[in-house]
Amino acid sequence: MLPAAEQLELLRRGIDAITPEPDFVKMLDHSVQTGTPLRVKYGIDPTGIDVHLGHTVPLRKLRQFQDLGHTAVIIIGNYTALVGDPSGRDETRAALTEAQVEANAKDYLEQVGKIIDLDRAEVHRNGDWFSTWSFLDVLDLCRRMTLGQISARDDFSKRIAAEKPVYLHECLYPLMQGWDSVEIRADVELGGTEQLFSLLVARDLQQARGQRPQVAITLPILVGTDGHRRMGKSLGNYIGVAEPPETQFGKVMSIPDEPMRQFFTLLTNLPMAEVEQLLAPGVNPRDAKEALGKAIVSQYYGPEAAEAAALAFRRRAAGEDPDEIPEVTLPRDQLDGDGKIPLPRLIVALNLESSTSNARRVIEGGGVTLGPDRAVAKDPKQAIAVEDGLIVRVGKRKIARVKLS
Repeated sequence: MLPAAEQLELLRRGIDAITPEPDFVKMLDHSVQTGTPLRVKYGIDPTGIDVHLGHTVPLRKLRQFQDLGHTAVIIIGNYTALVGDPSGRDETRAALTEAQVEANAKDYLEQVGKIIDLDRAEVHRNGDWFSTWSFLDVLDLCRRMTLGQISARDDFSKRIAAEKPVYLHECLYPLMQGWDSVEIRADVELGGTEQLFSLLVARDLQQARGQRPQVAITLPILVGTDGHRRMGKSLGNYIGVAEPPETQFGKVMSIPDEPMRQFFTLLTNLPMAEVEQLLAPGVNPRDAKEALGKAIVSQYYGPEAAEAAALAFRRRAAGEDPDEIPEVTLPRDQLDGDGKIPLPRLIVALNLESSTSNARRVIEGGGVTLGPDRAVAKDPKQAIAVEDGLIVRVGKRKIARVKLS
């Protein structure tokens, strides 16, 4: 293991706060002196199936702990997901079924495995213990927190002030998350800044059980590709871990200049001295974004894929088509007697847009071009004569070649 001071310096990158920091310093010192790895916990509620770069911020920190010789402990919150994390929410989360949660959990782990070495990690489902509890066990846990403590919590107090409901099951969430730490004897727990309340609840529960209380390490909330709102699929400003290299790279190139420092700090391992050079006055922001895009894509697909994605992006920016154009089969029975099809329907059939209404909006905005001469199609009512090999482009990143069958 590296000396504690060196580990601390590495781990500080991108951290918002260590609470309480003196305890963490003592833990690291003891870990190095005794050769005992710290047990570092991160909990994931599988409420959806798409892991995006915002989710990877704590996961990357967890991987950093792994690489320093500590034990990564991942909690799949298949029971906390049924409650719904109220952290940072101004309303109650929609309920999920156990079947939905379990299906999501399997996909989550596959994506998380792109960041964490799962062969060196512990993975637990908190249903393994909560499913065995009696109602008396739940009552005993509820004795560990007062109504005053819960109502003082920032997200709950805002909802109460706005006369929005706070349901009793939501009040159990921080206690359940805290109990997970008791079960796996966590030394450190990672989470977003909005989760500090729940992370600190675990300390009280652990002390009550005679355990050493964990340290809470909170990390900033990553902004999305719009540059100001938190990254999220519902906002459409996310970059998915499982998205193709060209899509990841293209989305990075679309972000505003302002959040680049945060992206470099939280999503890459580039030395900060190199980051400062890339972001220095006089340096073209496009060059910095390209370096950022390559660094991110390389993590999930390797350097060769990153270079290919960058080259494809440059070609598109110069008005050229990529070397390899996806071929999409279109049944001839979708065409009318003259071999034509309404353009919005063609775009949806080629999987370039999810709906004809979206397709019409792109057409009206001049974002659709056809054929080798890149003829711009601006009439959403237009019917297109389709021949085998017709190239259809939507925006700068979506393209398909028709294969009639």
